[in-house]
Amino acid sequence: MHLTTEEKKKIYTEFGKSEYDTGSSEGQIALFTERINFLTQHLQVNAKDIVTQRALLKLVGKRRSILDYLRKKDIKRYREIIKKLNLRK
Repeated sequence: MHLTTEEKKKIYTEFGKSEYDTGSSEGQIALFTERINFLTQHLQVNAKDIVTQRALLKLVGKRRSILDYLRKKDIKRYREIIKKLNLRK
């Protein structure tokens, strides 16, 4: 994995409640987005890497399901995380 513990703590601090709040929806969405961006860049260089393509699709699905959950539970938090991460245009 390309993310170090310090980078993960930084992501959780910025999007979650604290650096140890790994269970918050916002923190998980932000971490998945970081990993998705990394895998997308990897696939631009290595187009035939089928294993990474599959991993990318699984991550996108996980992020989508957490976003759907957050939209059902708290629309305000959903809109804030979408705006912070620029997931929609």
